Amino acid sequence: MFQGETAISVDDKGRLAIPGAYRELVARICANRLVCAYNPFEQGCLWLFPLAEWERVRDQVNALPSVKAVHRALQMKLVGAAAHLEPDGAGRVLLPASQRAAAGIEKRAVLLGMGSKFELWSEQAHLAKIRQTIGEGDISEDMAELRL
Repeated sequence: MFQGETAISVDDKGRLAIPGAYRELVARICANRLVCAYNPFEQGCLWLFPLAEWERVRDQVNALPSVKAVHRALQMKLVGAAAHLEPDGAGRVLLPASQRAAAGIEKRAVLLGMGSKFELWSEQAHLAKIRQTIGEGDISEDMAELRL
């Protein structure tokens, strides 16, 4: 289970180091095999999945009927653009240039542990998103049941 927020740097080649706190966990749960895909719901963000979690998501997405445009869009962003990543000896992964550019990820980014996957945000998109508050009108029935 991944959780927490880490500010990270992306080098000139597009590599980022998996934070030390996650390296052992990533090695154990997925043998250092991650998959990077677009976040289809948020601009400025990529998703990084452990391989087994990715395969579960991939199979669910591919099972959707492709006759609907929204299904094809989801399949394109999650399956068609997926890139397999393996950390090098220094614990760095190379993010595809096309994905970095589409998400606006440059020198600085933010990695969020979101349970079964990571979210990798451009620094600017993360800051904008984190500054947004949840208004009373935005609260869903499920959220209203939470005891925070």
